[in-house]
Amino acid sequence: MDSVDLEVLKNSARWLEEGHRVLLVTVVKTWGSSPRPEGAMLAVRDDGHVVGSVSGGCIEDDLIDRVRQRGIEQTKPEAVKYGISAEEAHRFGLPCGGTIQLVLEPLTMESGISELCAAVESGRLVARTLDMATGAARLEPAQATDGVLFDDAHLLTIHGPRYRMLVIGAGQLSRYLCSIAVGLDYQVTVCDPREEYTEEWNVPGTTIVRTMPDDTVMEMKLDERCAVIALTHDPKLDDLALMEALKTPAFYVGALGSRRNNAARRERLKEFDLSEAELARLHGPVGIYIGSRTPPEIAVSILAEVTAAKNGVLVHDLLKIEGAKAAREPT
Repeated sequence: MDSVDLEVLKNSARWLEEGHRVLLVTVVKTWGSSPRPEGAMLAVRDDGHVVGSVSGGCIEDDLIDRVRQRGIEQTKPEAVKYGISAEEAHRFGLPCGGTIQLVLEPLTMESGISELCAAVESGRLVARTLDMATGAARLEPAQATDGVLFDDAHLLTIHGPRYRMLVIGAGQLSRYLCSIAVGLDYQVTVCDPREEYTEEWNVPGTTIVRTMPDDTVMEMKLDERCAVIALTHDPKLDDLALMEALKTPAFYVGALGSRRNNAARRERLKEFDLSEAELARLHGPVGIYIGSRTPPEIAVSILAEVTAAKNGVLVHDLLKIEGAKAAREPT
């Protein structure tokens, strides 16, 4: 779930408590290119105030105009489509041939939005099923691989952190990286057995553990929606985490360090009986080359590479730290 969509839910719950009527708009299907994915949400208050987005802006403007002109008249959810004709696609800023289907749901105190917010903020992954005929909704536990489903009678949406991130080390760089990762909607765990680092850790939205990194990796049972980033520069800690993480289905495993340190790390990891295929999964030196020097810039570089891996985007070698720096060296 996008952290922007959590903001939509929290504002919707607050507006309802303040006595406003609220229309919750959810993207349920797209054809062709679309600015926002299925499950993206927008909330429109009865006076036209909005939070969230479902398009590049034109559809939002139309929905706001409808509410300002007529108010929120409906009492039951309804499905609408935008961009069916070329003229309409052009009007609403959709790509040629693009179509987007939305569910417009008038919220009430019985819609369970406050309960949904509480579940998400506690770190739970939940499915919300909306009955289109009655407007009733129920919450149930969900799996990370579940997705948006709409069959005209029911709308199922998934809410909560779908991706987890394990960061080894609680140093200064980790603080910046974890703060951004929380904003990217990762469920972040920081592992560092060194008390001098963990005693001062205070990044909101993260969990700190003091167990050994290899034990932590095994306890977390990492799956294909997990990322592991080793940042301590201490082989006794980083290598322990990496040797176990590279054996898991985690979509990203990376380690901070220079090109020389990265080469030495790979040689050490070979002693842990890792296969060539497992070693090839290691991202290191970690990050995309953007000339970063400060901890906040390095955090952006690392998370850019993690985001590319998460979205299935292949990063060219010349954009990676090692390839970019090698290309800049005089021949």
